[in-house]
Formats: sequence, C-alpha cells, structure tokens
Amino acid sequence: MIPPATLPAALEDLRDTVAAAPLGLATPGREAAVATARGVVDQVDDYLLPRLRDLGAPLLTVVGGSTGAGKSTLVNSLVGAPVSAAGVLRPTTRAPVLVCSTADAPAFSGDRVLPGLARVTGGAGGPGTLQVVARDDVPPGLALLDAPDVDSVVESNRELAAQLLAAADLWVFVTTAARYADAVPWDVLRTAQERGTALAVVLDRVPPEAVGEVAADLAGMLERAGLAAARLFVVEERPLADGRLPEDQVAPLRRWLAELAQDQEQRTAVIRQTLTGALASLGRRAAGLADAVDEQAAAAATLDEAAAAAYAAACDGVDEGVRSGTLLRGEVLARWQEFVGTGEWMRSLQGAVGRFRDRVTAALTGRPTPADDLAEALESGVETLLRAEADRAAERTVTAWRALPGGPGLLAAGGPGLDRVSPDFPEAAGVQVRDWQGAVLDLVRDEGAGKRSRARFLSWGVNGAGAVVMVAVFAQTGGLTGGEVAVAGGTTAVGQRLLEAVLGDAAVRSLATRAREDLQDRADALLTTERGRFDELVAAVAPGPDDADRLRAAAAALAAA
Repeated sequence: MIPPATLPAALEDLRDTVAAAPLGLATPGREAAVATARGVVDQVDDYLLPRLRDLGAPLLTVVGGSTGAGKSTLVNSLVGAPVSAAGVLRPTTRAPVLVCSTADAPAFSGDRVLPGLARVTGGAGGPGTLQVVARDDVPPGLALLDAPDVDSVVESNRELAAQLLAAADLWVFVTTAARYADAVPWDVLRTAQERGTALAVVLDRVPPEAVGEVAADLAGMLERAGLAAARLFVVEERPLADGRLPEDQVAPLRRWLAELAQDQEQRTAVIRQTLTGALASLGRRAAGLADAVDEQAAAAATLDEAAAAAYAAACDGVDEGVRSGTLLRGEVLARWQEFVGTGEWMRSLQGAVGRFRDRVTAALTGRPTPADDLAEALESGVETLLRAEADRAAERTVTAWRALPGGPGLLAAGGPGLDRVSPDFPEAAGVQVRDWQGAVLDLVRDEGAGKRSRARFLSWGVNGAGAVVMVAVFAQTGGLTGGEVAVAGGTTAVGQRLLEAVLGDAAVRSLATRAREDLQDRADALLTTERGRFDELVAAVAPGPDDADRLRAAAAALAAA
C-alpha cells in the first residue's frame, strides 16, 4: 500500500510539471491549454494541497454566478448584515469577501487557502486582496466567500471568479429566472460536473406565479447535465428589506448550510466529494495538456522542416549556380578574357623571365595582375550567388511560417529583417570565399610541388594555375550561349589542357572536383549558420522530447498515490 504521505508529494510533482509545460507556440489548442494549466496550478495551490494538509478545516463555500444575479445580496441575507457591497453598478464585487466565524478566522488569516491573495480585515479590499470578515453569529465550520461575476466584463474578475470556484469545497451557484439558461452559467456548471464538485444552485428572482414551472425546468436541465444531485433552492421575486432578501426565502439555504457546518459527517462527505472529484479530474486535464504539448512539438517540427527545406533549396541553388556556368558572365567573363586574351598568361608559360617581369611590374606600379583581377571578380560573383540564395531562403522561410501554426508569433518575436540575410552574412560570405580561393591555391601548390616539371610549373605561378582551376569549377557552361561558350568554355579548355600537361589529367580533374566540393561545403555551412536564426526561435519555445511523457507520468503517479 502506498503511504498517504506520498499523495501531497505526487500532487506537488504534477503541479510543477504542469507549470513547466511548454506552450509557447500559438497552436489551435494553445489558449485552452494555457487556461487549463493555470487552472490546475491554481487549484492545487489554492485548494487541494491546503485541504489535504487540513481535512478538518472549515467548509469553504463559494457563492458565484452571473452578473447581477444577486450574489452579494444573498451573502448579506445569509449573514444578516451588510458584509459585501451590493449595487446596480457593474461589476460590483471587485475583491472577494470571505465571511467566517470568529473562531475560524485563524484558518483564513494566513496563506493556507488562496495564498496569492493578500488578506485585508477591517475594511474593503482592493484588487489582488481577500477581505476577511469574522463574525460571532456565523456558525463555526462554515465560511462564505462572495466571488466576482463569472461573466464579468472585466477579464481579471472572470479569471479570479474561476480561481475561487476551483478553491471551493462547495459551490453555491446563483442564477435568475431570466438567465438560468444562458451559456456562461452552464459552462461553469459543466465544469463543476467534470470536477465532481459539491454543488447547490440558487434560482433567484422567480415570479411567484412561475415558481413551479421555472424550478421544474431548471431541475430537468440539471439532471440532463449530470447534476441531479445538486441541491436547488428557489428565491421568489419580492421587495428587499434593508437590502436583504425576505427571511422566509433565505431560511432554507441558511438552515442547510448550518447543518453542514454542525454535522461533521455531512461536512466531511461534502469535502470528500469535492476533493475526490478534483483529484480525479487532474488526470484528465493533465492528459489534455500532454496532447497540447504533443501539438506544440508537431508545430515546432513543421516550422523546423519549413526552414530546413528553404535552406536546403538554397544549398541546391548554390550548387546549380556553380555547375551551370552562370558565374562566368559579366565581370568574371571580362576578367577571364583579359587574363587569357592579353597573352600575359600565355607568355608567362614561356619562361620565368616573363613571370618575374609581370610580378616586378605589378609591385612597382601597384597594379593588380590579370590573375588577381580574375580572382577578385570570381570572389564577387560567388559572394553575390551566396547572398542571393540566402536572401531567397530567408524569404521562403518567412512566407512558409506566416501560414503555419505558431509561425506568425515567432516571426514577431524575431523582429524585423528575418526575410533577408542577417547583417553579418556578407562579411562571413566574403571570408569563406577568400578562404576557399586560398585553399584552391594550396591544392595547386601541393599538387605541383611533387611533379618533375616543377620548374616549369613555378615559372607561370601558382596564382595563374589556381585561377584556371577556379574557372574550371564554374565552366560547365550550362548557363552560357553562343560566343560566351566559345570564349569561356573554349579558353578554359585550353588552360585546362595546359595544366594537364604539367600536372596530369587525373590530377587536374581531381583538383577541380575537390575545389568544387570544398566550395559547396563552405556554402552549406554558411547557409546552415544563417538558418540558425530560425532554428533558435523554434528551439526557444519547442517542447523537449520527453515533456509530454513527463506530464503523463506525473498524472499516473498521482493516480497511483
């Protein structure tokens, strides 16, 4: 047998697990799940743990109902004194008022019950407070709490009303002959039925000639709703005396409440019914929250997949841009023509003197060599390609997220600029392209260093050979037509054959392949880093892999306890 002491511990564990439930994505079920989680936490803190720790505490009877139903008037009438303000202005009850026996005042003066509400005595309380009124004429063992309207126009009042009703051992729900079929009261009554809460219903302001008909109709509605056990009290519509209901109309309810207070067995039965029902309902509510967390996880996965697809398409776009030959246009094509067409590179192949002369001339005049111009044009072209694909991926991700659950909220949290590259992307891309060019030169240098024709290779320089390898990477010519093919493709083939004569055809093919793969790897890494902006937004709110299971396990542990 599980020791009873484990029940509060299991309850606290469930409470903490529910409070930590990740519900950050605006999924269809999020709003209801957040309300459920808040309700569970509040009920555990406000009622379940305090009641389990003190089963003999006074019976907390919360008087709740719709706007203008007469809750405060009913409380004042039951007590026989104006303890709670009543009036025609709505909302009237802003802060809850708790009336108890003087002997029971210590039970409510601390934070054992409703710990989130500061206690006020000797006067009216304000928002966030609980006014405690202790009286000698209230029977010990009973406390009446006048709650705000369940349908108040003030949201904080509605939320507080729901919280107070969840903290009750007994609900006394007040409605009127004109409004007992309204939707809001029945939403609250269904909640009582789902949680097994002990319930009494007061049907107020019933025309005397319609008492039988209206009471029978409401009793039938309660039975169909599974609330046949609820006690029903009818108050006829009559003039008030000193702001209070006629004694004969309020006496049956006062007598019933007094009997509950005085009869330990009856009081315990009410407390046990509500306590057992509330505990049993936690399992259902936790299961619903676990489903909501699963929904959150599915939404997060879909958002991640949308970003991953957009950036995978960008990686493919870079690969296509490299292989298609489209980079050999414009400035790159002009620099390639200059590099080959001026004859400087061809002459540099004829001997070390020509190469040495070019280097000296460039050094003395500060003028870049054609190889340097070509490398710079390639660098600019590759950077432009990378930025264009990164921009496109960001825009695709933002567009996809706008249509996905949770996406708009994350985009708002991410701030402006998510639909284009991050501010530091251009610099990072430039660094990667320059590093890639340096790596190509290193590949060429390493490949040429071991050849018998090393002297001839060095005569026309690593930069020249490296430039040919770089251009060969982009020389598939898929994006070129007509004369461009002849210029770019043809001259590249000439350069490649010359390199093959020095290094060997297999080596040159290997160099071009390795250079292309290296460039693609760098592009993939850049774009993966760029996608990280979206990944971080999802990761900040996405559930962990075990979050839903933890909720179910905590509920199962509570059920066992």
